[in-house]
Amino acid sequence: MAKDKEKVLHIVMLPWLAFGHMIPNLELAKLIAGKGHHVSFVSTPRNIERLPKVSQNLATLIDFVKLPLPKVPNLPENAEATTDVPYDVVQYLKKAYDTLEEPFTHFLESSKADWLFYDFAPFWAASVASKLGIRKAFYSIYTPPFLGFLGPSSVLMGHYNSYRQKPEDFILAPPWVPFPTTVAFRYFEIMRIVDSISSQNNSGVSDTYRIGVGIQNCDIIFIRGCTEFESEWFHLLESIYQKPVLPVGQLPSTMPVGSEDNDAWRCIKGWLDKQARGRIVYVAFGSEAKPTQDEVKEIALGLEKSKLPFLWLLRVQRGPCDPDVLQLPEGFEERNKGRGVVCTSWAPQLKILEHVAVGGFLTHSGWTSVVEAVQNEKPLVLLTFLADQGINARVLEEKKMGYPVPRDERDGSFSSDSVADSLKLVVVEEEGKIYRERIKEMKDLFVNGERQDRYIDNLIHNLKCFSEC
Repeated sequence: MAKDKEKVLHIVMLPWLAFGHMIPNLELAKLIAGKGHHVSFVSTPRNIERLPKVSQNLATLIDFVKLPLPKVPNLPENAEATTDVPYDVVQYLKKAYDTLEEPFTHFLESSKADWLFYDFAPFWAASVASKLGIRKAFYSIYTPPFLGFLGPSSVLMGHYNSYRQKPEDFILAPPWVPFPTTVAFRYFEIMRIVDSISSQNNSGVSDTYRIGVGIQNCDIIFIRGCTEFESEWFHLLESIYQKPVLPVGQLPSTMPVGSEDNDAWRCIKGWLDKQARGRIVYVAFGSEAKPTQDEVKEIALGLEKSKLPFLWLLRVQRGPCDPDVLQLPEGFEERNKGRGVVCTSWAPQLKILEHVAVGGFLTHSGWTSVVEAVQNEKPLVLLTFLADQGINARVLEEKKMGYPVPRDERDGSFSSDSVADSLKLVVVEEEGKIYRERIKEMKDLFVNGERQDRYIDNLIHNLKCFSEC
């Protein structure tokens, strides 16, 4: 805890309205509060209500600030997070989020904050803080390879368009990366998120522009990651940003308060306890990624063909207004009764991954899921869908931490046979032993408590040094 004579910092955190962003922000908030500093965590009312509860010893140091989300056309009632809406509605959520600038400014004016930590989406936040004399940190839950691949802020803001004029330009390593790497999007990956790189989307602002402005206007950049795992990418970012770039660690997930007292978990645990050690395939694609109906069919039949037992957390809708409700193949559950379980409601992923029966994880490559898998030494089979997932997958492939399901380069299609073969390779076959061993080797880099503590101490030290300048 902070010593009495030391300055207690007040940090305001403003994450994007996606649980894949809010949760890592909350994990960092808990670590900062654990050092005795005060954090104001800003989001909308429904999102704050859905966040994991913090422990009693941190509750007095973390304030949750609820800013009602203004209504905008085409955004459904009560939609406050990306998980509440279909993918094609997310840009309207960003439009609503941008209208929080005024109420957020009013809050910041009376907050007496020392620092603002802001995510990629609120490109307007740094200018608000500057006018109030508050220091600004761009806090990225995106990994260093992803940011390095995107490039300098000038490129992101569209000042130099010669590098990337069409989607095909995103499937090659860019010229500012000075070392050999396979880190780039595949064609089908960039085509699925082309709206994010275009200012013609329904929010009126591209994601790349948002990131570029956020980086340009900050005092310091904090990134989820560690230099021991991706040192060359950290060096690259300092070179292209010409600003301090510091890791905050991998932020391994902590067990939510009250997670044991959950009916869904008790039911799942009872089934897992009856299974053989290290044979279950766990399938989950996070809070945002939603397969197409054809993809669900191939995943389901692939699980069936693999002959491996499985636990599949399947989100059939992205929010109640999603018109495309996913269906399992006819007869699938009956044919696999006893060998497989499909759960369409929320379940505690961290506790599932902890279980000794789980032997592999078919994942979208979202970084929080990756960290949770490494925490629990579960090898990865990779099936990307959106956002930064393709870049994350290339990193995992390079380091032999995950095996990608073979897919068509143009449309991203895959077969049930490729799913089955990939699962058997990683979970049980001798040829896939490297993936099972490499995950175990990487565990210390991701979850070493002393290293994580040093990163937070260094973060706080730098905040205080800047504040005293």
